[in-house]
Amino acid sequence: MPDIRDLAEHLRFSPAEGRIWMEDHRSVLLSSTAFGSLRRDIMDRLGTAAAREMYGRIGYAEGTRDAGLARKLRPDQSYDDAFMAGPQAHALAGFGWTQVVTMDLQPDSGTCFGEFLVHDAIEASVHLELFGPSSEPVCWMLIGYASGFTSAFAGRPILLREVECRGMGAPACRLVARPLEEWGDTAPDTALYRPAPEVNRWMRQAREDGVVAEDVIGISAGFGGALHLLNKAAPSRATLLFLGETGVGKEVFARLAHRLSGRRNQPFVAVNCAALPENLIEAELFGVVRGAYTGATASRPGRFERANGGTLFLDEIGALSGPAQSKLLRALQEGEIERLGDVQTRRVDVRVMAATNVDLRAAVARGEFREDLYFRVATFPVQIPPLRERRDDIPLLMEHFRHRHCASHGRRVPGFTARAVQALLSYEFPGNIRELEHRVERAVLLTNDDEPIDLPHLFVGEDRPALMLSLDSHGRLRTHDPATLRRRAVELLAATGGEPDSLAAIERELIEAAVAEARGNLSAAARRLGLTRRQVALRLERLRRPG
Repeated sequence: MPDIRDLAEHLRFSPAEGRIWMEDHRSVLLSSTAFGSLRRDIMDRLGTAAAREMYGRIGYAEGTRDAGLARKLRPDQSYDDAFMAGPQAHALAGFGWTQVVTMDLQPDSGTCFGEFLVHDAIEASVHLELFGPSSEPVCWMLIGYASGFTSAFAGRPILLREVECRGMGAPACRLVARPLEEWGDTAPDTALYRPAPEVNRWMRQAREDGVVAEDVIGISAGFGGALHLLNKAAPSRATLLFLGETGVGKEVFARLAHRLSGRRNQPFVAVNCAALPENLIEAELFGVVRGAYTGATASRPGRFERANGGTLFLDEIGALSGPAQSKLLRALQEGEIERLGDVQTRRVDVRVMAATNVDLRAAVARGEFREDLYFRVATFPVQIPPLRERRDDIPLLMEHFRHRHCASHGRRVPGFTARAVQALLSYEFPGNIRELEHRVERAVLLTNDDEPIDLPHLFVGEDRPALMLSLDSHGRLRTHDPATLRRRAVELLAATGGEPDSLAAIERELIEAAVAEARGNLSAAARRLGLTRRQVALRLERLRRPG
């Protein structure tokens, strides 16, 4: 095992304030008695199966977070040593300590095979105390944590299965790691990688109806929160308004809401209001009669009539013109429409869902969107978080898109290199899930068969992020993430109060911290800073000079 001090130094206590942190995440100390009581109550209230899945997902989320911490704290260590930060962080949190039996990590493809023994696992101890010996493994959070950490670290779904458990009488808990597809079954622990039950129902129904529905993928808290809201409102007649940036999957969620409603067997009609010319929006939505305008050579129904009995999804609703907004409001209030150029009203039974990536409240304030229409369409808003706030989902989405586009393009691409995984996990994704899919598809096309996707395949030409390189204390190349450096620079500027001498203060702190960390060795401090020894010495002399 590598030295654990780099992790332990990020565990901080502030007794006077009643706070504990691990890195920048607040934590709590929980006694085994309280932990056991909570486990017993959850099992009594939800049942064993639901409790197993819940604890597994909690562990999975914590594991993915620690994978980011591992890469951050050990950027210059070997792939194997950086990986061991996961078991060490888990031990530091009091869940038990891990012994490596065998381990085969392949950074070029993200493949992971291994066998591990976890000694003195707290879940097993608590379960034995409360329920006695079990007939099946009981370390559900441990499995979730190990699977989440390994999947996020490797960039592909890796499942660790507990094949022996101390809660069953074994001397230690034995975990076996393999890529998810290698297990080839649907045992309870694979639920970590499956969508929530309501999504499964939709996907099953969608397959029967020939609808592509595979993109509803995620296990993150933000994704789960959006699904929870959706599950509450989908069976009702409420008008849903999906909010979120471009590319987050608003139409995917709308289709899911339709499939979860009583209208699932009726039409789902989608229209992008921003993609229609302003003079055609009304005709597209409400239909047109022959001769209504030049070129209207035949009468035809609009999207409302085509969606009759089902759901109409209005994407980018903020782009509707004033007259179209008025007609839409009437359709929502009265359930009636008029074709363009017609005097006859037509009854329609349509559930409207809408989406926008702009602030409709601000549009109302500017007089660009009707206030009464806003309150009609915003009956039940559902905020879909951007991908940068759903980083737990990135490994699952990466692997999903790789499989999809390998199949569609007839390619054999085994996985992602370690630096490709790191780039995708740290990238901000302004285009969200849509951008991730496009990058992975392009990478599949650029990669040679039987070779993993690497950084140049994901970021091509000017699109590729600029990488900063330096040498670490062992003479190895070290990569710096510019986005992370910018964020740190902003934090430093804020900390100094933005005074005129802020830059000098930041420089002084950085140099003195590097020298202190190197115990006065200017050459080591210079390597840490990416400078020469002479540059560090001159800067120190200038910064320490009186006046």
